[in-house]
This record gives sequence, C-alpha cells and structure tokens, in this order.
Amino acid sequence: MAPAAPSVLLLTCLVLLLGRASPAAEEYGLEITNNGPITTGARATIHASLKFITGNLTIAQIEDNRLITHGSSSSMGAVTRISFCLHDPSHYFKSASFVYNWDFGDGVYQITKEPFVYYNCSTMGNRTVHLKVIAEWEQIGSIIHEREMVQKTGDFTTALELLDAVKSIHVVGSRETHVMENLSLSLHINGTPPLALCWLIKSECIPLEGEKCHLVVINGSCYNLSHTFSDAGQYCLSVRVENGVTMLQTYHEIKVWPTGIHPAFFVLLCIALVSVMLGLVLYTTFRSNTQQKDLVEVADFDFSPLSDKKLSSHSESGCGQICCRSCFLRSSQEAARESHELLHSFYKPVKMYTV
Repeated sequence: MAPAAPSVLLLTCLVLLLGRASPAAEEYGLEITNNGPITTGARATIHASLKFITGNLTIAQIEDNRLITHGSSSSMGAVTRISFCLHDPSHYFKSASFVYNWDFGDGVYQITKEPFVYYNCSTMGNRTVHLKVIAEWEQIGSIIHEREMVQKTGDFTTALELLDAVKSIHVVGSRETHVMENLSLSLHINGTPPLALCWLIKSECIPLEGEKCHLVVINGSCYNLSHTFSDAGQYCLSVRVENGVTMLQTYHEIKVWPTGIHPAFFVLLCIALVSVMLGLVLYTTFRSNTQQKDLVEVADFDFSPLSDKKLSSHSESGCGQICCRSCFLRSSQEAARESHELLHSFYKPVKMYTV
C-alpha cells in the first residue's frame, strides 16, 4: 500500500486546485477513471462538471435615462429593470445558449433570451420574482466520443417591494414670526412610509446632502416641528424626504421680526391714513360743488313794453293809497335804476291813433 501514497497525494492536490479555481457557491460533480490500480506510475482521468448555474438577481429603477439601484425596492408606476448576473469565472458556459423564464409573482410570465427584463406595475405591495435559467451547449462525450447536448439549470428568487414615490411636500404654517416666539409648522407628505425626513433652518435655502440636518423616520404622512428664533432676519426651512425609491426636497421662507410692534399694525395704520385722505378729498369736492350752486341766481324779467306800464301804474296806485312821499321817491329811484341796468327793449312801442 505504500507505493500508492504518492498517487493519492497527487489526486488530492488536483481536487484542491480544482476547488480553489471555483467559488464555494458552485457545486461540481467529480468523476475519476483509471486503467488499473492506483499505484506508482498509474494514470487517472478526472472529469469535473458543474451541476447548477450560479448567479444573482439585481433590481434597478430607470430615472432620467439612468439605472438607479435601491436594493429590492422600486417606485410604483416606474419602469423597473430586473437583471441576472451569471457567475462563471472559469468560463464554463462560454459556448452555451441561455433561456430565461420570468415569473413576477402577480400572474405575469415572460420568456427572454437576454439576462434582463423590464417590468412596470401600478400596484403597490411586496412580491417575489422567480427566475429559471436554462443553459445548453454541445460537447464531445467522454466515453463514446460523440457530440451530445448538455443542459444545466438554475433557479433564483428575489423580493421586489413596490413603493409609492414621494410626490409632494406641503408646508403648512406662518411665514412670519417674532424673536423668542415658538413657530409651529406642519409637513404633509404624499408618499409611501416609512419616510426618512431631514430638515434644517438656515439663513438661506440650501440642498440637503448627507446627515447635516435633523433626521427623523416617520411611519405616517404628517410631521410637526417647532422652532424658536433668537435673532431677527430672513430664514429658510429646507426639507428633504425619501422613502427608499425616490427623494424630494422643498423650501419654506420665514421672516423673523424683532420684538415690538407687529407689522400688521403698520398695515392698518396705512389703511387708516389712506381712508382719511380720501375722505378729505371727497369732502372738499362736495363743498366746492355746493358753493357754486349757491352763487347761481335766477331772475325772471319781462322786457315787454306793457310790463313797464303795469309797473308804473302799480307803483303810482301804491303810493296813492299810502300817501307817503318817501314811497314815491323810492319807487322813482328803483324805476330809474332798473331803466339803467336792464337791457333796452328791441321792440318800440306802437302808437295807436283813432280816426
């Protein structure tokens, strides 16, 4: 038995070298044939064959013509690419042709010759994707030395989580406050929880990157925050929300006033001053119109010759009844004044003759 030790040692080294050349996850079948007892000088033939196909599945989401990997998560309604990566460092399948049978777990099946597939689903939830890989190629048999078809298979599964994308962030609250006052804001998020929310208040709006902010994880769609400002000025609330498949960022400007008169008081004061000025303008306009109406006098004059006779006869009769000299003088003065002030009649009195 001693002479057989070197051959066994050599065989063991060959097996170890073969195992080192292949990954631990791969499973090989080992067949040893020889033409006699394994002794010194004996020749042995070793045939190693792979029993199963090895590889892994990856999930990526297409965003702006780019493939973005989010683990096993993808956005609902977005195009998802599921790919199979063959693990073959020894090029065992270099001449093989592959067929891929896809089962998306929702009753949809697809067969392709490419190691990837595009999938779009509008239903939110978790599902399991199954893939069966079949590899075929021709090779020369080891016994009868004829060409024969060789087929290897592999089964793979991966979890696919479809989440609703973060569509909007709505900040509810005042945009103005005072120094040392507590400002309360409410963030309403349209997206599938859990949500990683990051917020930061600075003097200017900045994009949030990394963990340089107040990071919280919420399991709902609403988050309330409060903040007290120690200095007056212009500030900006930066908010970033992500849920594993999408990320969205928004900003909310805040004006902080010093302690004192509220700015609304100045608005009311301006409104009062404008109202007073408008009232004064209307009063002045109305008063001037009234004075112009008061200055207008309406006189009714009769310029006919008969009116002069009636007026003189009426004056004489009045004076005759009163028998007052002053009345007669006053009537004479008024008649003289009217004769000068009134316009002369365009019609001359007509003399009447009786034949």
